Amino acid sequence: MTGTLSDGLFADHHGVARCTWCEATPVYRDYHDTEWGFPVADDRRLFEKICLEGFQSGLSWLTILNKRESFRRGFANFDIEQMVRFGDNDVARLLQDAGIVRHRGKIVSTINNARHALALRDECGSLAAYFWRWESEPASRPARMTKDVLRTLSTSAESVALSKDLKKRGWSFVGPTTVYAFMQAMGLVNDHVEGCATRAAALAARQAFQPPR
Repeated sequence: MTGTLSDGLFADHHGVARCTWCEATPVYRDYHDTEWGFPVADDRRLFEKICLEGFQSGLSWLTILNKRESFRRGFANFDIEQMVRFGDNDVARLLQDAGIVRHRGKIVSTINNARHALALRDECGSLAAYFWRWESEPASRPARMTKDVLRTLSTSAESVALSKDLKKRGWSFVGPTTVYAFMQAMGLVNDHVEGCATRAAALAARQAFQPPR
């Protein structure tokens, strides 16, 4: 039996406490336990994640996670050098790919963002060196996680600033909420709820991590 332990946590049938958002499926829980909140310095993974967060806009992350392998096939494994060569034929191909989210604006945006990512990498040495400038500490959480509280925790001062900077550089589908979700997932902020079984491991990984500069 699973059940709610407190606001923001649930226990699985083994009694393991996790953040409530991953309760739906084992795939979600595995992503929560092994990826979400752990620091990432690999440019390909960082670029993939910010692109997929853009596709998530208006959808659930579980929808995108279930389609992640199809996205990887469709977008050349998010290899920036390959994606900058994508053209109209690739847009048409992707619009016919039932394995991904077939949204023309998001597809065109992802290809556009690859071009800007290449410029950003040339300027900063790596995407990781750029993105890790914006690492932050999680906002303090009140005892009761109401919908209004959760809404305020969907952005941060750093995500607002990062979103603004990316847009200035020509990126799209990178609003503050999208960017904050990216920061949570890539370990730039540890938002595992107090009491979550994965929180300490994510925190330890971040403390051992040397952000690229």
